[in-house]
Amino acid sequence: MIAVVGHADVTPESLGLIEAELVARLEREPDGDPGVVRAGGGAPVAFARALRVAGRDLVVVIPTSGMVPALLPERDRMPTGELLLLAREVRLLTYDPGDRDACVGADEEIVAGCRRLVAVWDGSPSDGRDATAHLVAYARARGVEVEVLWPAGAARTTLRVAPGRR
Repeated sequence: MIAVVGHADVTPESLGLIEAELVARLEREPDGDPGVVRAGGGAPVAFARALRVAGRDLVVVIPTSGMVPALLPERDRMPTGELLLLAREVRLLTYDPGDRDACVGADEEIVAGCRRLVAVWDGSPSDGRDATAHLVAYARARGVEVEVLWPAGAARTTLRVAPGRR
């Protein structure tokens, strides 16, 4: 399985560039591995769309609280709706989607169960809000193959990411 993590605060134009690059990479691979993402916007949506174009399955991990789906932050609700429509499988994982550390822990669990991580990452260090650098290091330390993707022309918005999202 291939996991994708990365920045949620990419510009709409960048989302298209990222999706196109993901499609190209997926179509070059003969193995057809499914992909897995944590519910939310940005990189997960681009990956889900790329998987659909490449004819691969998507697994979406959504948060639970007390055995029922947890309420996502407002900004993640519409993107997660799209992810759920594209998903072949939905997995429930207990974590608080409003807590940054809990989200990072959920991402770590997803990454640890994969053979490869694609990080949609501009190379910036973790800053207390964005944990993509941490997740790249986490994957490498566990022997998970890491591929960094940041297409030419990609940019992040000037808005800072809300706690709990990357």
